[in-house]
Amino acid sequence: MTDIFDKCKRTHYSNEIGPELAGQTVKITGWVHEIRDLGGIVFVLIRDKNGITQLTAPSKKLSEEMMADVRAARKETIVTVTGTIQESAKAPNGVEIIPSNIDVINVSKLPLPLDTTEKVDAEMDTRLDARFMDLRKHDVSAIFKIKNEILHTARNYFYDNDFTEINTPKLVASATEGGTELFPITYFEKEAFLGQSPQLYKQMMMATGLDNVFEIGQIFRAEEHDTLRHLNEALSMDAEMSFRSHEDVMDLLENLIQNILSNVQSKCQKELDDLGHELDIPKEAFPKVTYDEVVDIVNSHDVEMEYGEDLNRAAEKVLGETMGSYYFITEWPTAIKPFYVMPLCDNPEKSTAFDLMYRDLELSSGSQRIHNYDLLYKQIEAKDLNPDSFTKYLQAFQYGMPPHS
Repeated sequence: MTDIFDKCKRTHYSNEIGPELAGQTVKITGWVHEIRDLGGIVFVLIRDKNGITQLTAPSKKLSEEMMADVRAARKETIVTVTGTIQESAKAPNGVEIIPSNIDVINVSKLPLPLDTTEKVDAEMDTRLDARFMDLRKHDVSAIFKIKNEILHTARNYFYDNDFTEINTPKLVASATEGGTELFPITYFEKEAFLGQSPQLYKQMMMATGLDNVFEIGQIFRAEEHDTLRHLNEALSMDAEMSFRSHEDVMDLLENLIQNILSNVQSKCQKELDDLGHELDIPKEAFPKVTYDEVVDIVNSHDVEMEYGEDLNRAAEKVLGETMGSYYFITEWPTAIKPFYVMPLCDNPEKSTAFDLMYRDLELSSGSQRIHNYDLLYKQIEAKDLNPDSFTKYLQAFQYGMPPHS
């Protein structure tokens, strides 16, 4: 088996091959993307994770055996090509490879489940049924590369700001916040649920003295899924900080977004181009609007919203059109926020809760948390929840829980 790895060991990826290598010998490995046989000359596009390189095989310059090898290439077959770089204005990256050797690493079955060149459209069902091949398309794999950069940047940001990464349980005994959007499972003849959020665990970690923690992990919500705004399984980014206010959290969140956008723009420009997307990077601080102001804005646009209601879809659209890109909604009514959200000292009917919005989409939410045991117990009861279901959670608040957000 060692021989096959020696055969397919490349010297360059496609994006590393340019006119400056003209006359040099290179070795590339990838999938046959497209073949055009014009009789006297054959063009083969070889695709790897970073782009496409053109192999050009003129029958006048190559042996019959080499031409036969080129013509035998099937779409989506993996090949390793050794050859000489030659400048060509019409080829990708302005160069082509004149082959001296072709090794077939693994032959693809035909017909293909979908066309990776996208000259033939595929329905979503077809794409999902052959998802591995769908991801060979650069405009699809671009999403994964951008997501990777987001996660890389976020982790480094948290590490640089003295956060400890944690991994909380995903099999839980009860609802995190008393909600109904739960996936029940059987756990050794007992009932358990897939975790909706690491919220309670994050708060318990504040009692350990670690000060700042974060987690990037899966969450599960048993809610309607046949929409563009709901997911049953998603990746959530959570953080909790001791001795810091909700204002501090908003500052941290704003800086995190700025870091992510800047890094994606500088390191994923090709992927953004593949998607035909330009990033909207804010140059000023994110504006803040209170919940009361939101109600006034929404009603002034002939969309009915009463005080104490959450934002419906129509209200979100109005806000998105009015506020622009990134903005915070602050001072939410305490009554419509979870039990652990700290009310404002001077007006307990309002809370420290905030939402970070991007146009009409909620990106994140946060607040100062209640750190006082008696108040927390009272708030759990006020939400018609049973404190007995939160025994271990509440225990952490009886032995020196720091103020946290």
